[in-house]
Amino acid sequence: MPEGQAPVLPQEAIRRKRDGMALDANTIATFVEAAVTGRASGEQVAAFLMAAFLRGLDRDETVALTQAMTRSGLRLAWPDLHGPVLDKHSTGGVGDAVSLILAPAIAACGGYVPMISGRGLGHTGGTLDKLEAIPGYDTRPALPRLRAVVREVGCAIVGQTADLAPADRIFYAVRDVTATVESIPLITASILSKKLAAGLDALVMDVKTGNGAFMQGRAEAITLARSIGGVARDAGLPTGAFVTDMDQPLMRAAGNALELRQAVDLLAGRTHEPRLMAVVVALGAAMLRLGGLVDSHEAGAARLVAALSSGQAAECFDRMVAALGGPSDIVARAAVLLPAAPVVRPVLATRAGVVGRIDTRAVGFAVVALGGGRTRPDDAVDPRVGFTGLLPVGAPVEAGTPLGFVHAATDAAAVGGTAALTAAYRVADTAAPTPDPILEQFDVTA
Repeated sequence: MPEGQAPVLPQEAIRRKRDGMALDANTIATFVEAAVTGRASGEQVAAFLMAAFLRGLDRDETVALTQAMTRSGLRLAWPDLHGPVLDKHSTGGVGDAVSLILAPAIAACGGYVPMISGRGLGHTGGTLDKLEAIPGYDTRPALPRLRAVVREVGCAIVGQTADLAPADRIFYAVRDVTATVESIPLITASILSKKLAAGLDALVMDVKTGNGAFMQGRAEAITLARSIGGVARDAGLPTGAFVTDMDQPLMRAAGNALELRQAVDLLAGRTHEPRLMAVVVALGAAMLRLGGLVDSHEAGAARLVAALSSGQAAECFDRMVAALGGPSDIVARAAVLLPAAPVVRPVLATRAGVVGRIDTRAVGFAVVALGGGRTRPDDAVDPRVGFTGLLPVGAPVEAGTPLGFVHAATDAAAVGGTAALTAAYRVADTAAPTPDPILEQFDVTA
């Protein structure tokens, strides 16, 4: 709360925004403080977010909200590191395991990545939910442990602890279950409050667009990227952005342990995911360039590919998992160590043709319905469930060809998952050409 100004009651902040008034920095700061201290109830937090969603927040309000959320906890500094502190953030997608590969790859290239990640939001998977499928992995380490892991390993993917951006942790959980996710100002403040609290030297944004994204139109995605870039610029954080395609899952798996297994297999060189790797390399090259570790995007891409193909990135991932309480050999033994669903069934195409379209959002919600996501903030997540072997758009099929495989906790759940995936896929006579996963790249800090 700004010094010397009187606090504003939570209900007054809600009323003003409900009635379309612009909120000053003091009003926003006092509401954020009230949410963190418990003086604002859960109902009031939900009402405030809905009012902001419906009425919108202008640039000044968004900056004030971001700053207040950042100030709600500690802001890290990294004076003892010997390289740039870098991070990326995705607006959320289906089959998006980029962070699991990119963080250790950047660490292998000389960067430091204190990645403050989130849980599943709406129909999209959450990086923390994926990592919690690893036995013993601590997604909320104490700050001394977090600092030590980043310093010694080069990366740590963790959640918002009680010390870092606690306001965002509260708002994030409420937005997930109150249909207030798709708000550019709220998304901007959520992302940047975590990243500013992490003490970054540079940030790269992955803004998804398409039928599986929160920002389904490309114009919306660009607006979000520019919103984040403008607020980040005001805070002195160099930021680059990509708009990437989410008209189909980014890889052939959807579900927490299933995506983690696929990412680990990619790190180990046991499988290949062309669309996922294209995004990993593009974002990683930009991170290395913004951090001053390379002079060009091409040099960054080559360095990142070398870190992956040499096994250095896989080694960093193993070390990170072990340092945060998990097993030391997750890359080699993922098939044994990760939980598996008891029911696995193929989902068969009913006609011949090609995969013409995938309702990616429906695939994400099908994972939630299987138990792999939340409909309430306190819901438990079953990491075992979801889909594997998902065919991409343009893939040829015959009647009886598996569109994918459902992984479920029960036979009844498998039946529901089969119906949902069948409905999400459209098999046609032809398919339109699929776009590259990287749709647009631009510097949003200029």
